[in-house]
Amino acid sequence: MKVKLPAATGEQNQDATRRQLLEAAGEVFAEVGFRNATVREICQRAGANVAAINYHFGDKETLYVEVLRYAHGKALEKYPLLLDVAEDAPPEKKLQAFVHSLLLRIFDKGPTSWHGRLMSREMIEPTAALDALIEERIRPMSSVLWKTIGEILHCPPTDERVLLCAFSVTSQCVFYNHCRPAVSKLFPNLLPHDAASIKNLAAHITRFSLAAMKDFSANKK
Repeated sequence: MKVKLPAATGEQNQDATRRQLLEAAGEVFAEVGFRNATVREICQRAGANVAAINYHFGDKETLYVEVLRYAHGKALEKYPLLLDVAEDAPPEKKLQAFVHSLLLRIFDKGPTSWHGRLMSREMIEPTAALDALIEERIRPMSSVLWKTIGEILHCPPTDERVLLCAFSVTSQCVFYNHCRPAVSKLFPNLLPHDAASIKNLAAHITRFSLAAMKDFSANKK
């Protein structure tokens, strides 16, 4: 006996179209950037009418802001900041989880790989949307890292040494992405290419960073 499924409601269809636009726009923005992306190309990929963006988002600028929020939310949903590490875990373990999560988001593959590429492009080619992204998403994430490093250094998360260490930790992570073309030619085996190599790189960055932080703690102001 064949079961007939109920037809989608108008609201469900609208939600599906909106999601398709976000996904299609994310891919286009990640490939060519906000400025070079066209509404026509986005709608073609989404299989939507060219008026759909205006209906759902108002304009390309608003769509871009929503895509950044969508991408960031989806990436964190897949790879939480501290992965499966408990809040009361030792700060050293939380630091490695934070680094591992960041690397997983950067080097994610498959249909969701545009999430990391879009965020990287926004850092290199910032738009007017960056201010909102920092306040809504990046600052709260950074606060987790600042707090973790503050626990390691036994000082407030706003201490200058904490901020400098946080920048150094994240810089090591993004280096492998931003300098990927050069690194792949110089040392192709060093680039993370699967879950195991990403985990190993996270462990290395953490060990390296903790060694530096130990020196910071020994030479307090």
